[in-house]
Amino acid sequence: MNRTTLSLIAAAAALAAVTGFAAATAPGDDGDSAKAAARLPVERSSLLCPAPSTSDLAETAYTSYTPVSKESGSSGKAALSSATRELTDGTGSGKGKGKADKPVLSPLKPGKPVAGESSGAESPALVGSADGNLAPGWTVQQTTEVAAGTGRGLLGVNCSAPDTDFWFPGASTAKERSDYIHLTNPDDSAAVVDVQLYGANGAIKSDVGEGIQVQPHSSVPVLLSTLTDKPQTNVTLHVTARSGRVAAAVLAADDKLGGDWLPASADPAGTVVLPGIPKDATSVRLVAFTPGDNDADLKVQLASPTGRITPAGHESLHVKSGMTAAVDLGDVTRGEAGSLVLTPTGDSAPVVAALRVVRGKGDDQESAFIPATRPVGARATVADNRAKGSTLSLTAPGAAGTVKVTASAGTEGGTPVTKTYTVKGGTTMSVRPPVPAGLKGSYALTVEQVSGGQVYGSRMLDVSDADVPGVPMFTVQTLPDDRGTVSVPHADQDLSVLQK
Repeated sequence: MNRTTLSLIAAAAALAAVTGFAAATAPGDDGDSAKAAARLPVERSSLLCPAPSTSDLAETAYTSYTPVSKESGSSGKAALSSATRELTDGTGSGKGKGKADKPVLSPLKPGKPVAGESSGAESPALVGSADGNLAPGWTVQQTTEVAAGTGRGLLGVNCSAPDTDFWFPGASTAKERSDYIHLTNPDDSAAVVDVQLYGANGAIKSDVGEGIQVQPHSSVPVLLSTLTDKPQTNVTLHVTARSGRVAAAVLAADDKLGGDWLPASADPAGTVVLPGIPKDATSVRLVAFTPGDNDADLKVQLASPTGRITPAGHESLHVKSGMTAAVDLGDVTRGEAGSLVLTPTGDSAPVVAALRVVRGKGDDQESAFIPATRPVGARATVADNRAKGSTLSLTAPGAAGTVKVTASAGTEGGTPVTKTYTVKGGTTMSVRPPVPAGLKGSYALTVEQVSGGQVYGSRMLDVSDADVPGVPMFTVQTLPDDRGTVSVPHADQDLSVLQK
């Protein structure tokens, strides 16, 4: 092997370890490449948390957790600190900056969750990084309670890694909604971002959403209704970074249905899974979009506790290219928790999708969102679970799958507990997750695939708040693979192809 090839091997290994880049074995490979590569823990992770609320009544909890990973070393460090918050006129044009403060959270070791809190409307976005043994699978949950006003309810979001491309089906510019896209830049140079809306009739023209500048280590909220003069109930939002990278999440607030965070959908795919519709959901709305040049024709099914069923009157969904499609499924679960599975019929284009789920009736309604997500894969993690109020939903849309669920120690004490679940093919299992022995504070859950077919998951957190009697305050977070490991070639693997 020549010196150039050795250099390329070292460069590829370093890139994978630092950035989290993963090389996967393609379908149809003979397995030789998989044997010649080792999966190693990532050495650095970045997470960004959006500014939690504009309400003076907001109370926000942050919970950080890193699972214990083999071969990740014996030391590391992590911190979440305030971003400089830009003052804007709603269009994303910065008018000034705040000042970064000391870390809000400083995790110390894997396997031990750490919690922090903030209150009021001035709580900033957070920018964080972790390295060493605190990097693989690093997860931060942001949970906000808002007792009154537009968007009141429980607002939960997993702080996310920066990227350059995001899809948000399920956003809205309707008069009763106040939806903001929060853009947070972790880097030392400015990012330039384009925001494009797609309605029922296609792209919504707007010059305001082009070239939004997000200054270094800062966050910009953009009110979606300022991007168009024609309100639409259901829109799909596409966020792309021309330069730099950002984290993006939509804060959706409804005058009557409360509010929650709408995370980005998984990448466009032919089959999509939206796991964890609560058994007492009173209204479920499906929003889908296909970004390609071809239409999508989808079979709509609910993975119930006993198997897949087709909702009466909603057997299929046609999604025209470049146009947002929405359908109200009503109380589709009929008292049993379930997950929605969309599968292509014929030559169907890939789609992105999300659900808006409503619980309660009349004036006592609250809403949350479930985007299409990736399977739990090797390991998925969700933080800020409580002794009461956490529900874990697991679905195996194809073959049966077995997962191991571990409840970590608590933020203030407790002993980890592990339990194994087997999910029958085509079904959804909704359970109260294991709780650490002697729990004090909140805790994290990790879900690891053990065997069988792919499993998808989500966690619902609901709380009882004396300030909002009768309102079922809840939020749902999906459980995609945490991508805490990367595939790194062995030294004897020939990478001469990289020279071409």
